Amino acid sequence: MFSPVTWPLPDLVTRRTASTPDRTALVDAGTGESWTYRELSTGPVGGLAGGLAAWGVAPGDHLGVIADPGPRLAALVHAAARVGCRLVPLAPDAPAPALAARCEAAAVTQLLVPDGADAKVTAAFDGPVASFDDVADGGPAVVPAEWGRDDDQWLVFTSGTTGSPRPVRLTAGNLVASATASARRLGVRPTDRWLACLPMHHVGGLAPVVRTALYGTAVVVQRGFDVEATAAAMADHDVTHVSLVPTMLARLLDGGWTPPERLRCVLLGGAPAPEALVERCEAAAVPVCPTYGMTETASQLATAHPTEAFAHPGTVGRPLHGVELAVLDATGRPVPPGEPGELVVSGPNVSPGYFGAEAAAAERFVDGAFRTHDRGRLDDGGRLRVLGRLDDAIHTGGETVQPADVESVLCDHAGVERAAVVGLPDEEWGEVVGALVVPTAGASFDPSALRDHCRARLEPPAVPKVVVPADALPRTASGTVDRPSVRERLGGARRHDGI
Repeated sequence: MFSPVTWPLPDLVTRRTASTPDRTALVDAGTGESWTYRELSTGPVGGLAGGLAAWGVAPGDHLGVIADPGPRLAALVHAAARVGCRLVPLAPDAPAPALAARCEAAAVTQLLVPDGADAKVTAAFDGPVASFDDVADGGPAVVPAEWGRDDDQWLVFTSGTTGSPRPVRLTAGNLVASATASARRLGVRPTDRWLACLPMHHVGGLAPVVRTALYGTAVVVQRGFDVEATAAAMADHDVTHVSLVPTMLARLLDGGWTPPERLRCVLLGGAPAPEALVERCEAAAVPVCPTYGMTETASQLATAHPTEAFAHPGTVGRPLHGVELAVLDATGRPVPPGEPGELVVSGPNVSPGYFGAEAAAAERFVDGAFRTHDRGRLDDGGRLRVLGRLDDAIHTGGETVQPADVESVLCDHAGVERAAVVGLPDEEWGEVVGALVVPTAGASFDPSALRDHCRARLEPPAVPKVVVPADALPRTASGTVDRPSVRERLGGARRHDGI
């Protein structure tokens, strides 16, 4: 498959150039320009590494970077590893106060920004700031740093859907273990090409850059998702793998896209995959691989092959090689197969903790295991189904309602395409159930009919007291439902009597 890793490890482009220098490493989806591993090592990666070192970036520094996806950012991932600094990817659309807070939380020592960055961005960081042009071609060649298995290589912020984003420590060992486990599940061929079109300040967008360099295959980098451009990139550049979130895949199918013959895997993560979307994939012969993972586990931890996804609706497959997944009750004891509980994961892909957040780390990271705060269950065949966040549970009149259960019932209605359910404050009940609903195209919106549909299938406390239509569900950049925004949109809506 690919050669085993020997520690300590240089940057992956240096390592790969020594064994397969003439294989294609990087492709610009927009221009078609490509680089072999030798060209990438001596060109973009070498130039950026030399420029960073000449600027004063040293091993152990925390290099913050604000940049849109593209070949330059992909090259920077390897250049930072060559210099020996920790990479801190930051959202390009973050407002200045949020950017300042994240730079402080991750102890950023230098900040790299886009050419011509807004003054508000540069003013948000009280330290050395440079643009990509400032460092692109400067300085002598850098002797590649060597990374130990336990050395922190990235600090990546969580998406912040359930609280303030926190910087997650991802070690060199975490990244290699994640890439190796993914390859064992999905398979690798020397001619594979992975299209990267997710935001590259999230682990799902960064992972293909590392994985392909470890495998000796190519990453095709797109400057952001676009239905027509993404479909064309898959066809024009012989793409075999692509990472998408459900909204992206739905938009491709809505646009009439059909998968090219070489495409073997649509890795679908970032948010739960609606069963109706997986059914559409089966009908359209899309090789969809629903996956479950998070920043704290360096991306994937369970993934289903297409045949498994089609045969077992709602599953995200079995845990990857090396991943240990437990389903625990409220007392911390394992539950029988089929019973729901909290998902707790351990293995070499699991982060050692949050950077500078001892209290949070003590609660979530226990004896090498990570408490996901996600609720799920394993069937008799060891396949995982994720049932939602424990944090999202709605406590109404002494009863506990799981939003995922209500969402599933709502989406069973022919007039509902998608739904997001949250708890809304209520003086009498503590909380009540609210639902933001995306109607099916051409369907009329009838909240009373939807409540009747729910009443026939759910216990009374779970029936939504607030049902509001929307053109689309608000989502974070990583594709997860932005529940605080859902709650805000439902806050002033009329509540129906009866529960």
